[in-house]
Amino acid sequence: MVASMALLLVVSAVGMVADDRVLLGAPVWGKPLKFAVSFIVYGLTLAWLLTLPHRASRWTWWMATLLAVTGMLDVGVVVVQAARGTFSHFNQADDPFNNVIQLIFSVGVQLLMLANFVLAGLLIFQRVGDRVLTWAIRAGLTFVIAGIGLGLLIPVRSNEVWMAKDAAGHAIPLAAQHNVGVPDGGPGLPLTGWSTVGGDLRIPHFVGLHGLQVMLVVALVLGLLASRVTRLRDERTRAGLMIVAAAAYAGLIVLVTWQALRGQALIHPDGQTLGALALLMAATTAAVRAVLAAGGSPAPRRPVRSVT
Repeated sequence: MVASMALLLVVSAVGMVADDRVLLGAPVWGKPLKFAVSFIVYGLTLAWLLTLPHRASRWTWWMATLLAVTGMLDVGVVVVQAARGTFSHFNQADDPFNNVIQLIFSVGVQLLMLANFVLAGLLIFQRVGDRVLTWAIRAGLTFVIAGIGLGLLIPVRSNEVWMAKDAAGHAIPLAAQHNVGVPDGGPGLPLTGWSTVGGDLRIPHFVGLHGLQVMLVVALVLGLLASRVTRLRDERTRAGLMIVAAAAYAGLIVLVTWQALRGQALIHPDGQTLGALALLMAATTAAVRAVLAAGGSPAPRRPVRSVT
């Protein structure tokens, strides 16, 4: 799956240059490129994760296989629709080919979610590696599930059909919008396309889905620092800092979700958003200091009894 996504990354990059068609102001090959990058990162992470000793390895192997197959299937739909110059997500066009494509896409998405849910359920409740890595995996997989749930918020919140033009200028009915407060297709950030003028529910979806990689990076950094910082040589201290990082990231997901639902662009936070961010940073700093202070306290010595 990762190999196929790497090939798609090259094809999409060429398409971005050679194909000047656009959908809602974005290049038609922009979405396949973003999906390729996302699945490469997640696929490599999962492939490495499943090499670690864990229980129910046969179940995790089957679920990872299901995830790989359905991942290629769903991204394949995105590629086909991009080549056709039309929409892959929420496309309600009433033509036979699109009806088949949307049925395949829908089944694939449901199986993809099922594979993620079962994998998370199998791995969250067991110890994989040391305490730090275990907490990183538990938190990261929880964030993946949260990211999936936040993605479902897009069609749930905006369930009215609206019309958008495909790359050929044909009006296509779409069942949902990811922007809040502004129509889809306005000004967006480079590469991601996230709205710069209104809220965008793709942001919390993305932040949640890639929380696993963030948590694993934090665990890696803590491990590297342990050889240089005396206080971090205690595994319990590093585990405590890992839990703090997970809590801070959970707060970040809540913050960007709240910001998007209020119709506010990520790069234009108001006073309320900045205040909430400041509180989150202050609470995180206080928690880090508390963990380091507790870890730095010398253990009480037992009285030495003389042997007579």
